[in-house]
Order: sequence, then structure tokens, then C-alpha cells
Amino acid sequence: MTVDSAKQDPYQLVWVKSSYSSEEGGECVEVAPCATRVHIRDSKDTTRSALTASLAAWATFVGFAIAQAA
Repeated sequence: MTVDSAKQDPYQLVWVKSSYSSEEGGECVEVAPCATRVHIRDSKDTTRSALTASLAAWATFVGFAIAQAA
């Protein structure tokens, strides 16, 4: 995982967050999937740099999170 650089303008990405997220705050992230990676940012402060992960790393993380929630 790396800190996102200026290579991809974060304002051109399509950011989505969980339907479980509320407008009242909370601890959520937003993701913007691309062809070869996934951008991840804090939904509470979208002006900060995003992280990027490969598609494989993101899939592994999501699988782990789902397993922990079960």
C-alpha cells in the first residue's frame, strides 16, 4: 500500500462509501476503484492524501474484514 501521489487527480475519481455509513460522522473510509488499484481515503477528511492498494491486496483485506465480522 502506498500514499497516493499527484499522478491521479483524486477529484476525478468516483468515490463511494458503505451504505452503513451515516452523515453523522463515524469511522468510515471511501474507496475509488480503478483498473489496476483501489484508492482509499478517510471519509471524515477527504482533503488528505489517499492510500492506494493493488486489486489483490484490496480483495485480501475485504475478505479478512468479512471473516472477522462473521
